[in-house]
Amino acid sequence: MLYSSQIAIVGNTWFPTRPGGLDRYVYELIQALTAAEGRVDLYGIGLPQAEETAGLCLKNLATPEMSFWQRLWSARHHSRSLRHTRADAINLHFALYGFAALPHLPPNVPVTCTFHGPWALESQKEGENGFKVWLKQQMEQRVYRRCDRFIVLSKAFGTILHQEYGVDWDKIHIIPGGVDTQRFQPSHSRQQAREALGWPGDRFILFTPRRLVHRMGLDVLLQAIAQLESEDIWLAIAGKGALREALEAQATALGLGERVKFLGFVPDGELSIAYQAADLAIMPSQSLEGFGLVLLEALASGTPALCTPVGGMPEVIRPFSPELVAQSPSAEAIAATLNGVLSGRIALPERSVCRDYAVTHFSWPTIAGRVQQVLLEGRS
Repeated sequence: MLYSSQIAIVGNTWFPTRPGGLDRYVYELIQALTAAEGRVDLYGIGLPQAEETAGLCLKNLATPEMSFWQRLWSARHHSRSLRHTRADAINLHFALYGFAALPHLPPNVPVTCTFHGPWALESQKEGENGFKVWLKQQMEQRVYRRCDRFIVLSKAFGTILHQEYGVDWDKIHIIPGGVDTQRFQPSHSRQQAREALGWPGDRFILFTPRRLVHRMGLDVLLQAIAQLESEDIWLAIAGKGALREALEAQATALGLGERVKFLGFVPDGELSIAYQAADLAIMPSQSLEGFGLVLLEALASGTPALCTPVGGMPEVIRPFSPELVAQSPSAEAIAATLNGVLSGRIALPERSVCRDYAVTHFSWPTIAGRVQQVLLEGRS
């Protein structure tokens, strides 16, 4: 078979096994590229043994169970085949494995980095020790100096890439994330979705799928819920993380025991149903939220979404429903917006309108085409 392009992608872990925004992005990007008759060689961690689709070759760099240094050494060893790649372009998605691949990147193949976030700064926000933060900064700088161009999912992260890492704006291309509009679609009525999940049928439901870490703002969201004028609200929090016990204790201390449900990990097959069961999805992030793929998933499922004015999230929501961007990341501002929704002062967009916005602006065939154009820039 003749392929329209051949691209080598260095990612992170395999999305269906280990959920995460970066990994979902890479997984859905490769599905879109191969569907368009492209070939992708994916280098990553913990990849399945068999090829999943035509045009996709999976190349394991290491296993997730290895220590940091073992994964780095293994990835350096197993990325050697990049030296002789026949790819038209190389696309790096995570600084750690991009760093491991650096010695093997051929000089005649363009290298594009998709910048998903400042790895070292994120670690610093979560309280990691100074040496590890410094080490991550060094790896990032080495990788970014080697790249010919960059893709960011928002202008906000383009600004971070420019200011924190000194990358010239003329090397930065802003292309939003995409959403799988087949996986995320309004296939159930709200009541049907609630019945399928065993959720209450007579409450206003907020849904947020988040890693339970500090910068996601779940502690602030709980404070906001406690300030609401109406108690007719139920918050479902999906996700795992180190803060679960502390967040559960906070919810109890605030008297929210009957109004908040911690779901833990929600399988991908149930995620779209959870969006459909909710009246409103919410992203209370406090810092370093480059884009917010959750917003697209909710909208594609027919559910409106509220966000804080952090990172790239307003770039998604403000053109569609500006009143659903809180005035600040504070609990008071989030509560004020929610009170506006609950009182009817802020109208929520209809299901079909949410869906149309997501499909029109963020469907993967459109987004992948733009990504491919940047990756192949300058190739004959």
